[in-house]
Amino acid sequence: MERSKVKVLIVDDSAYMRKFLGDIVNSSDGLKLVATARDGEDALLKIKQYRPDVVTLDVEMPRLNGVETLKRIMEKTPLPVIMVSSFTRRGSEITVEALALGAVDFVAKPSQFTDNFARELKIELPLKIKHAAAARLDPGRHSGIVVEKHGFLPRQGGGSLFPGRAARFTVAIGASTGGPRALERVLKGLPADLPAAVFITQHMPPGFTRSLAERLDKVSPIKVKEAADRERIMESQAYIAPGGYHLLAEKNGSVVLSRGAPVNHVRPSADVMMKSLVEVYGSSVVGIILTGMGRDGSDGMAAIKEKGGRTIVQDPSTAVIPSMPQAVIQRGLADKVVSLDRIAKNIELLLRN
Repeated sequence: MERSKVKVLIVDDSAYMRKFLGDIVNSSDGLKLVATARDGEDALLKIKQYRPDVVTLDVEMPRLNGVETLKRIMEKTPLPVIMVSSFTRRGSEITVEALALGAVDFVAKPSQFTDNFARELKIELPLKIKHAAAARLDPGRHSGIVVEKHGFLPRQGGGSLFPGRAARFTVAIGASTGGPRALERVLKGLPADLPAAVFITQHMPPGFTRSLAERLDKVSPIKVKEAADRERIMESQAYIAPGGYHLLAEKNGSVVLSRGAPVNHVRPSADVMMKSLVEVYGSSVVGIILTGMGRDGSDGMAAIKEKGGRTIVQDPSTAVIPSMPQAVIQRGLADKVVSLDRIAKNIELLLRN
């Protein structure tokens, strides 16, 4: 019996993009284009009519834009959604918002198409659609700041509520598909006086990690920023690896950004980050692996364990894509396997003890 194909709806206000993306879907094994839509209103009608398995959704459209369309999809007929975003400041901000609202993933498009971009998208888009079709949608998609729980006032960036000092402990977090929402929920649960610096590798292209850092900074008790080369590593601060750079630590207590070769096909790499932190902080590293596709981070977690550090893995049953957590668990490298909502508390307990 032939395996059923993944049914795809493409939503874009550009007739050229609808044709371009549609041709990619139709020429990919295991995928089937069931319809296209020219805007959000049209998309909602087509979803009811064709019942797609995955939707690709343009970020900027007339009548009903990508974010508003996504909200309605998640409220009425939750489906895996992949955002299609431009490489612009505004595009990256909207995309990060969409990921926080429940979009599984995104692909970025340049202002001008090139043969190289077309070749890359023909590989990237089908893979992301297939991964999205297998994704686990999280019903707790609309998360706001809970002042009573965390005991802090929402802030608009500008530093942690506690004066920082040079970090003696570090928390190393690796995430990929589904990571932005998972990171938001973890960072919200950390105390403002966290006695450690937090290093984060989230697989994202250049430009988007800055928007992610700014969004997380607004909802987190600790300061969150895109890491800058040679800045000091301070307690109660989180440093996100910029897209296209490995995030490292130096023995003098400063951040190092590296354009070294990709590892496991990714840069930034959680493996590279974790191994670097172990060289500087030894057993004073807590490693965390969240949702994501692939096995990035499993070698890094092995290095942390070897030096006497501790490791926490998101329960794969609570992950959008379970591959990264499963890779660590299968190697016997997880000290604790906990649901997403319990990771922050476990981090705090390990550091306090």
